[in-house]
This record gives sequence, structure tokens and C-alpha cells, in this order.
Amino acid sequence: MTIHEAVLEPPPASTQPREKYRLSVREYALFREQGYLAVRGLVSAEDVAEFNAHMDEMMAGRVIVPQEKFAAYQAHYPDKPEDWLRAHMLHRLIPIHERMLLHPRILDVLEALIGPDVLALQSMTFFKQPGQPGQGYHQDSYYIATLPDTLCGAWLALTPADEANGCLWFTEGTQNEPVYPDTGGQALDRHSNMDDLEPIFGASNMDVTQNSLSRIAAKYPGREVKVEAQPGDVVFFGGHVLHRSHSNRASYPRRSYVGHYCNARSWVPWNHGAPYDGDSGNYLHILARGSTHLPYAQPAFGTPCAANQTAPGQPAAAPMGMMGDDDDMITPMPHGVGDDGNGE
Repeated sequence: MTIHEAVLEPPPASTQPREKYRLSVREYALFREQGYLAVRGLVSAEDVAEFNAHMDEMMAGRVIVPQEKFAAYQAHYPDKPEDWLRAHMLHRLIPIHERMLLHPRILDVLEALIGPDVLALQSMTFFKQPGQPGQGYHQDSYYIATLPDTLCGAWLALTPADEANGCLWFTEGTQNEPVYPDTGGQALDRHSNMDDLEPIFGASNMDVTQNSLSRIAAKYPGREVKVEAQPGDVVFFGGHVLHRSHSNRASYPRRSYVGHYCNARSWVPWNHGAPYDGDSGNYLHILARGSTHLPYAQPAFGTPCAANQTAPGQPAAAPMGMMGDDDDMITPMPHGVGDDGNGE
């Protein structure tokens, strides 16, 4: 099989100006307090409709992805449209997936939450059709290593997500827990000097009796919250917070697009199960915002971002931090600049 030729032609960039999203100090604090933040209407209806039309084309069999490309990421290309559940890492194969991973409004929020330097790591496209399963309690940093750990997910609703079709559920407070390793050795190297960090088993298993992270969730009674969403809403969440979703019990799908990101100055020994050279896979991931002293990749289809606007290794003009301004909004500012000029 070959990729449909039309897929390889990047569509013209939108000429519509996009208003930059400025995160408020309250939103920043909520992200830390809850472990997640839902930003309503962040992505336009036009962008959502375009991606849904593309997913329709995928399900109709008019966007063909080679089996060997999926195999590289430990994923499976289904033979029948009704079997589509999710697809990984298509931003390396199809332009629209790259554009969504590097969507400027999503990066605006990430710039404030984990930036100003942001590395784009992973993309996942969820079809979640009626009757398809969800995913049990898990921590994303268990699967994606960033050192230091600055992982953040951005979950974009492409259709309404509600309790019936399997919306996200977060256990508030668990963002303060460490990443729990399993008995087989996964994530054992994420924490050191902790003598009572007990291994878990069954991460992501929907059966709570077979997923021992349910014991961690039980430490936070009454704090599991469902986060329903409308198309264009984006839910941001840190890599430690326990979250899950239930099966789709409705007659309609729950489509979503999920990107994972970290601070671009974190070491990333990860490539979605595919091999990489040396001790780190940073050179395979896209510099989305800011700058970094570490290697990074260019976007395969030329989507505008920091990687193709910054010379490799070029430092920022001055060290930048994300700070609250006079309007109570988060904005990049050089370190040492305050109301009195001395940073105090």
C-alpha cells in the first residue's frame, strides 16, 4: 500500500489571522491545582470541521497509510473502517496531523504552562466509535519519559465528549503523586531516593481490580471529575495526574486529537517504541516554540513553528520566563525585568 498522493500535498496556509490566546494567572493556577485545564473554544470550528472531514476520508479508505509505517510505532492499521479506534504519530506522515500538532492556539497555552520553550513529541487520533473501549487509570509520564519531567497533553475534542460516549475523567490531587513504575520495570528510572515507591501493575487496564493505580486514586475520595467537552475545546493535563475514560456506550463517536509536549530543554529518551540513535530522541521531535540547547527536528511538511524560524542552536535573545503582567495575563518576559527594573 502507498499513501494516497493527495495526502502528500500540503494545503495552502490559512490566510485568516489568528488571535493569540493569552492564558490568565487564574487559569495557570487552576492547571496546577487540578492537574488539568479545560480551555473552551480554543480551536476554531473551521479547523475542527477540516479535521473531521479528513477522518471521514480515512474511514472511507481514501487515505491509505502503509502497514510498515504503523508497525514502526507499535500500532496497527485496521482493515475495516469499523475497526478504527486510534492512530499514532501520523504527524510524521500526513500534513494535517502535523498542522494540528503545531496548532498556534494550542501552542499559545503550552507556552504559558510548560514553556516558553516547547517540544512537540507525539500525536494520537482517536475515533472511539460506538461500543469501543476506553482506557483505565494511567499516568502519561509512565509511557513518555522527559527528564526533567515536563510532559503535558493537549486533548482536542472533535465531536461532543460526554459521559455516555466516554469523556475524560481526572482524579484531582494525583498530579502531586510520583510516576508509579510497574513490576516489569517500566518507569523505574523516573524517580530516585524514594524508598517506599511501590510498583504497580495493570496500568491502563479498564478493570479496576486488575489496575493497581486504583489504590492511588482511592487516596483521593470524591475527587474524580468528569470533563465533558464540545468541539474545539482543548483539555491540557500534566503527565502525573491519574486519568481514564470509559467505553463508548452511545450511538455516536467520540473523536479527539491528542498531542503530547514537553519543555524543549528536557531530555527525551523516547520515540514511541521506535528506535533512535544515542541516549535521546530529542532530534526526532519538533521544536514548536522558543529555543533549546538540545537537538530537534524540522516539521516534515513545513508547518510554521520555532524549528523552521530559528537557526539550530541559536539562543534566545535573553533568558525568558512566563510571568503575570499588569492585566493578570501570562506573557513571556526576560528574567530580571520587573516593575522596578530589578526583578523584585
